[in-house]
Amino acid sequence: RIFADMKRIFYCFAAAAAILTAAVTASAKEHTLHVVTTGDVHGSWFDRSYVDDYRPYSLMNVNWYVDSLRNAVGEENVLLLDAGDCLQGNNASYYYNYVATDTEHLFPRLVDYMGYDAIIVGNHDIETGHPVYDKVNAELADRGIPWLAGNAVRTDGGEPYFPVYAMFERAGLDVAVLGFTNANMKAWLGEELWEGMDFLSLLPYVQECVDEVQAGEKPDVTIVVVHSGTGEGDGTMLESQGLDLLGTLEGVDLLVTSHDHRPAVVKSENGGAVMLNGGSHARRVGHAVIDVDKKGRKLKSKEVSAEVVNLDWRKSDTAMQKAFDKEYQAVREFTNRPIGKLAVELRSRDAYAGMSDYINLVHTVQISVPEADISFAAPLSFDGRVEPGTVIYNDVFTIYPYENELYVMKLKGSEIKSYLEYSYDGWIQTPGEHVLKMTDEPDPRTGAARWSFTGRSYNFDSAAGLVYTVDVSKPYGQRIEIVSLADGGEFDLNGWYNVAMTSYRASGGGDLIFKGAGVSRDELESRIVARYPAIRDMVSEFISSHGTIDSGTVSDPEILGEWHFLPEDADRMIAEDLKLIF
Repeated sequence: RIFADMKRIFYCFAAAAAILTAAVTASAKEHTLHVVTTGDVHGSWFDRSYVDDYRPYSLMNVNWYVDSLRNAVGEENVLLLDAGDCLQGNNASYYYNYVATDTEHLFPRLVDYMGYDAIIVGNHDIETGHPVYDKVNAELADRGIPWLAGNAVRTDGGEPYFPVYAMFERAGLDVAVLGFTNANMKAWLGEELWEGMDFLSLLPYVQECVDEVQAGEKPDVTIVVVHSGTGEGDGTMLESQGLDLLGTLEGVDLLVTSHDHRPAVVKSENGGAVMLNGGSHARRVGHAVIDVDKKGRKLKSKEVSAEVVNLDWRKSDTAMQKAFDKEYQAVREFTNRPIGKLAVELRSRDAYAGMSDYINLVHTVQISVPEADISFAAPLSFDGRVEPGTVIYNDVFTIYPYENELYVMKLKGSEIKSYLEYSYDGWIQTPGEHVLKMTDEPDPRTGAARWSFTGRSYNFDSAAGLVYTVDVSKPYGQRIEIVSLADGGEFDLNGWYNVAMTSYRASGGGDLIFKGAGVSRDELESRIVARYPAIRDMVSEFISSHGTIDSGTVSDPEILGEWHFLPEDADRMIAEDLKLIF
């Protein structure tokens, strides 16, 4: 009997040990978290064009990919994040920002349908103005989706205007997602758009926030999402602090960037975080995989890998398309409204070679306000084209794709010349192999397949209201010769002139005001003499009021003046360069 009792005790201990071993083994299982990222979608919400049979990339393509991933690995193992610039850049976003304002904004409904976990605020989201983004922020919050921008702080107390972070439980892990917007916001947007806020540099602020969140929440995984570009990693680019963060952040597993529309995957040299940028306009997504092995609360190992995934435009979520067909039809009807007629073709690419009907139209609209003596304008559509015939509202998005307002700023004659010298130096170079500043590399921002501009074409400002030449054979600082005002009057380097330009430019965008004209940031407000509504709306009204637009309507030399490149052979060389780019 004693032996039997001892045998039973032995079996009990053995069974208990087996159960304990199984529990330990289960607790040490590896956890795999999939993180899908989008950014700079810019209103690409629908997978159908508004005017033809073209099939654009859209959130509906993103949803097909995300749902496929969720079905494969389990939705509890997937986190879906967006890195900002959601509300500006497309017919749909414009319509729900400013036209259909008596209903819930479409964007919160879309991202709720798709199961986004968190969104980041972008600079173009702030550009929509307080009435729009405050409404969207409230509606996202009602749907349980945090709109993060921890470095946008209130001027009346320093507290964040938007949430700093959110916690999620995915793949059996506690995941912290911290979000931050672009630190250079005030250099692009007028104060009325961000009134009540200041924007802190991401360094060292992000690290301070990470430390605080980790101390309080003790997450297994920490993800930082910023609406900031890659940059150079040398601390010199406030708008693009991605590599700056990657090289300095501690305790972060994944750093998601955006803003510059450049897809990228970069592994930290010290073996820490991976930086991921999924590109723009829903053409691609970022996909990171975070493998975590932990025992209880103790992390044993962690590995992060990432890739940029090219989406297939043919693979779109048809159920989502049907769910939002009514909203698509409303946008389509709005943007197909006839507003006038064109007797000439408008091509933005012509603006890179000199005066053209396209850029003359923008100049004519801007210089028509009573305060303006001169106009500065750039081709904001990289390769837009509007054919002769009936103009519909959709065409106005091609002519003027951004939500910029019109400002009139007071500049000295010498500042105007210096501004133009700086602008053209970003555009052309002293002839060698090329006249245009270009590189034998593709540009994901514009879709250029091989040759592309070194600079950003939306900073290639020309002037109207002046007669001047640009001599490409001369060095920077000596290329611009201003002959006179458009009406033949003397242009005085010591005189003062009112210059019409975009709110982006008047706020310092592109550095043409700062580095070109030499105006300090502290002077900006005192230099503004007038503000007008969105330039796109002014262009639409101009076309509508004139009925038919021809070259004579937009190219009056007594209003616009005239400019051209020198020497005479420059035009031929520029034409050859443009053949490569286009």
